[in-house]
Amino acid sequence: MGTPADENLLDTKEIDEKSFSSTGQAPPHAHKVGIPPKQNLFNEFKTTIKETFFADEPLRHFKDQTNRRKVVLSIEAIFPILSWSRTYNLKKFRGDLIAGLTIASLCIPQDIGYSKLAHLDPQYGLYSSFVPPLIYAVMGSSRDIAIGPVAVVSLLLGTLLSDEIDYTKHPEEYRRLAFTATFFAGITQAALGIFRLGFLIDFLSHAAIVGFMGGAAITIALQQLKGFLGIKSKNFTTKTDIVSVLHSVFHTAHHGWNWQTILIGASFLCFLLVAKFIGKKNKKYFWVPAIAPLISVVLSTFFVFITRADKQGVDIVRNIEKGINPSSVNQIYFSGEYLVKGFKIGVVAGMIALTEAVAIGRTFATMKDYQIDGNKEMVAMGAMNVVGSMTSCYVATGSFSRSAVNFMAGCQTAVSNIVMSIVVVLTLLFITPLFKYTPNAILAAIIISAVIGLIDIDAAILIWKIDKFDFIACMGAFFGVVFVSVEIGLLIAVSISFAKILLQVTRPRTAILGKIPRTAVYRNTQQYPEATKIPGVLIVRVDSAIYFSNSNYVKERILRWLMDEEEKVKGDYQTKIQFLIVEMSPVTDIDTSGIHAFEELYKSLKKRNIELVLANPGPIVIDKLYASSFADLVGEDKIFLTVADAVAYCSPKMAEEDP
Repeated sequence: MGTPADENLLDTKEIDEKSFSSTGQAPPHAHKVGIPPKQNLFNEFKTTIKETFFADEPLRHFKDQTNRRKVVLSIEAIFPILSWSRTYNLKKFRGDLIAGLTIASLCIPQDIGYSKLAHLDPQYGLYSSFVPPLIYAVMGSSRDIAIGPVAVVSLLLGTLLSDEIDYTKHPEEYRRLAFTATFFAGITQAALGIFRLGFLIDFLSHAAIVGFMGGAAITIALQQLKGFLGIKSKNFTTKTDIVSVLHSVFHTAHHGWNWQTILIGASFLCFLLVAKFIGKKNKKYFWVPAIAPLISVVLSTFFVFITRADKQGVDIVRNIEKGINPSSVNQIYFSGEYLVKGFKIGVVAGMIALTEAVAIGRTFATMKDYQIDGNKEMVAMGAMNVVGSMTSCYVATGSFSRSAVNFMAGCQTAVSNIVMSIVVVLTLLFITPLFKYTPNAILAAIIISAVIGLIDIDAAILIWKIDKFDFIACMGAFFGVVFVSVEIGLLIAVSISFAKILLQVTRPRTAILGKIPRTAVYRNTQQYPEATKIPGVLIVRVDSAIYFSNSNYVKERILRWLMDEEEKVKGDYQTKIQFLIVEMSPVTDIDTSGIHAFEELYKSLKKRNIELVLANPGPIVIDKLYASSFADLVGEDKIFLTVADAVAYCSPKMAEEDP
């Protein structure tokens, strides 16, 4: 409730405005729209480049520093470990040691399983959790991210590579193409960081990623049915879509399933799911789901060994090659037809891996309230994959499940990745022979339990509530992966994301404004039904920059608003529309096509005896309006700072024309 004094003040203000309107003058507080000072072409170009590529001012730390200090800062920028290691202490190492041992127990069984998704021998998964994490620990800026192979990238790589080479008939060529793709994935990631093009990965929307990840999780789980059910049929489909996989599964139901394998897989899958439930229910027991996969591997391997279940048809891992990563520099294709194929696959895999890693890094950085440099992350990811491709690794990135365990285990720095790498290399040197009797069913169960978390139903529901078009993108990516293939699902995700951008650019929102009672504020009449329209005046707001892609639409939409209002005026016997005010504060920019569209709008309005009035154009827009002489065409006296000033100008004009 307003006080009597407030009401008297408002009444006085309204009387003052009316008195000025009757004399045909604007209120004394009205200001003209300011014209910014002219910028020369070089400064304008420099500002644009800076805001596009250097918005975070990466060189701000070098200001007012000595040359020696600048050299030190440059080295630390490339190798952040040199910066934070100065304050490293025993307390931090204790947290990193526990976290590193915990994620190592999770990563070893996962790596063996994920390498099968990529159609590579088990040791290559372990190799990828040895060298890349060491490189990242030196160059990365995230304290929490855990590096290694991940399910989605392994599946994507395996699918794309197998489309080019049959991994069963030509395993050596397949492996060489995998290293080539990993090399170019690293080059792509590093190039994005060096040239500060990280914003490109933001074109893949969150909704599309949610759908793609969910579809990939279903596909990965379906692919594990072969190992989970003990199917040995050589005719089992190599396709990833749900129809082909289920057809192969049920086609082999009478003669291809092995009940001992199913018993092992189902028992340990239940154990893994219960462990995961315990970890979710009580955060203190985060270590339960973390060590459950390793416990499952140990118990199932021991069980198969003492019962010799492998003689009863239970498929086992058999031999995992012992020893650390051999060099693979001479196996990368640097010429020939496979060079181009490796490049294409590497770019796709590198972008998906980078998208996942940056999202994970940002999530945990926010939770701990510190900043990560996206471009440095890209360079670090690129470097670790380039080096990895030369040391028998395939594409590695940040793993969400391992990073979550790393975070909850109390990691302090990237040293947890170093601890994990040491455990993995010890495993490669001494323990791999013990995995000989590990059943493939347990690896399938571990992968199924891991990918279930990628299906984010809550996120999909939230997307539906917030934006229906985003939900279409989400479902398009999901069904594309599940019913066609991983690459088609990815293509759909990217296409719908771009389609949304194009739709928003080509079809910007416009709104009719009305006056909020007892104020000088003008707002969207749909959002504020109590807002009243000014008789004889139509106020339209354009909520976007006006470019060649949408200029015609903006002009036509404004004219449609005008026609709609004129029809209402005729039906209600109201004052005919005499003024069109375009509120331009949301219009951040305008190009030549936009100016031409406004010139055509001006001519159309002139034929109808309607005056065009502009309100609050921004600095870039007003500069271009004057440069094109459109401001002179409309009249400088018809460009106002606020909608209220524009309405004050129109009111006396209508009073003079009113008979």
